[in-house]
Amino acid sequence: MEENILYYGDNLAILREHVKDESVDLIYLDPPFKSDQDYNVLFAEQDGNRSAAQIKAFGDTWRWDQGAVAAFDEVVTSGHGQVAATLQAFYTMLGPSDMLAYLAYMAPRLIELRRVLKDTGSIYLHCDPTASHYLKLSLDAVFGVDHFRNEIIWKRSHAHSSAKRFGPIHDVILFYSKTQKPLWNPTFQEYDAQYIEKHYRHIDELGRRYKHENPTGAGTRKGETGKPWRGIDPTPKGRHWMRPPSELDKLDEEGLIYWPKKAGSWPYIKVYLDEMLGAAAQDVWTDINVINMMAKERLGYPTQKPVALLERIVQASSNEGDVVLDPFCGCGTAIAAAQQLNRRWVGIDITHLAITLIKHRLHNAYGKEVDFKVVGEPEDMAGARELGRSDPYQFQWWALGLVDARPVEQKKGADQGVDGRLYFRDDPKGPLNQIVISVKAGVTGPAHVRDLRGVVEREKAAIGLLITMQEPTAKMRAEAAEAGVYASPGGTRHPRLQLRTVEELMAGAVLDYPRYADNVTFKKAARVKGKGHTNGELFD
Repeated sequence: MEENILYYGDNLAILREHVKDESVDLIYLDPPFKSDQDYNVLFAEQDGNRSAAQIKAFGDTWRWDQGAVAAFDEVVTSGHGQVAATLQAFYTMLGPSDMLAYLAYMAPRLIELRRVLKDTGSIYLHCDPTASHYLKLSLDAVFGVDHFRNEIIWKRSHAHSSAKRFGPIHDVILFYSKTQKPLWNPTFQEYDAQYIEKHYRHIDELGRRYKHENPTGAGTRKGETGKPWRGIDPTPKGRHWMRPPSELDKLDEEGLIYWPKKAGSWPYIKVYLDEMLGAAAQDVWTDINVINMMAKERLGYPTQKPVALLERIVQASSNEGDVVLDPFCGCGTAIAAAQQLNRRWVGIDITHLAITLIKHRLHNAYGKEVDFKVVGEPEDMAGARELGRSDPYQFQWWALGLVDARPVEQKKGADQGVDGRLYFRDDPKGPLNQIVISVKAGVTGPAHVRDLRGVVEREKAAIGLLITMQEPTAKMRAEAAEAGVYASPGGTRHPRLQLRTVEELMAGAVLDYPRYADNVTFKKAARVKGKGHTNGELFD
């Protein structure tokens, strides 16, 4: 696998049709699950006759319907003995419930994920305590109980009150390997302030913190490390030197041996805090904060995870050039971490919203030079028309991707005329200006242009863009022209309201707006200073 790829579609079909055996080094998945719903609802028995619900963005509610029955039957009759037995045991325990539907959905996907994983590979499944114990049993069945590595606890929020129970503030990440010899890179966490104050309490003349470390270890030795050094013999005390005397001499010459003033006292080695990697990462992670409302990396995606969380996972279980797969890639945090750490990657999602967000995110962070391929999007007008007819919301999200815009965080029917936004600077020292975007898959007319003009004025936007499936009429173009122009401080002028058809955008048409921020030098400087990027909200 030589290129980075984003797949639009059902990950089970994508995995089976496009991802080869043993081609992936690391898998991270955060399957959608509605953890905030009434826990007991998931275990209510259903009669199996509910109509299959379409999977929408964030629509992570599972139903025991005909589709779930079919998924259950496929696994039970597939020949995967342990998995089939586990799923049948779930049926005995849970009955035909929504929780069973979720587990039946996950089982064949876990089987495929094991198939594509290399023998040195690892998988990290991110979930919450509502389903983590069932998913662990599923992973035991697919990967084997002897390949379980860790149940990682991530503290995702601060303490808060919860009715008649202890506050739920953590997620679970289940870590398995495919074999007994997974790739592993030790990872470290920063020492906390209390630990530093207690252990690195000494400060030298340069202001550097250090601690005193015993140069000996338990047990006696007959070799060089068991002999006296500088008149001090460790053997009578049942100890030995941790380093040969020649190395201790060198440390002393460098001023790294502390000699107490009292004669005959044992020396200590000075260990400086700024030379330490940190504490070895354990299976409880409290040092990575959840993304708050004001965080620069926040994209407005409900289940977005912090990049630091994924960077720790990617660094621990892959090397540069390895392939990272996220089959539920959402807003693309695993992909962003893989790109940042020079890994190759494969992302799969069933919504155009996710694919558009990821494209936007990558282009914001790395510019147009970032190299990846998108598979599954409409490739011609026939595909675009079919998408617009079958699912207007998916069409809207896909169309925004044609101009590299970011979808607006919103509830259906409450967009107030804004489907997406673009941001630009027309002066490197000036503020961000915005372009508000409206997408229409159906019949359009002058009223839509007038509505957009009102949105531009209300939002105090520099420019408004209307993306249509149909060719704009003469009256629509006249309405747009009446809105006038946006005059840039740089002396350029740009239509205030712009109309673009999907066909034009697919053919390479671009928007007309100031491009000062497209200057490569400016973009790099902005990234270094954390000032944000061209087409998006401010985040590093």
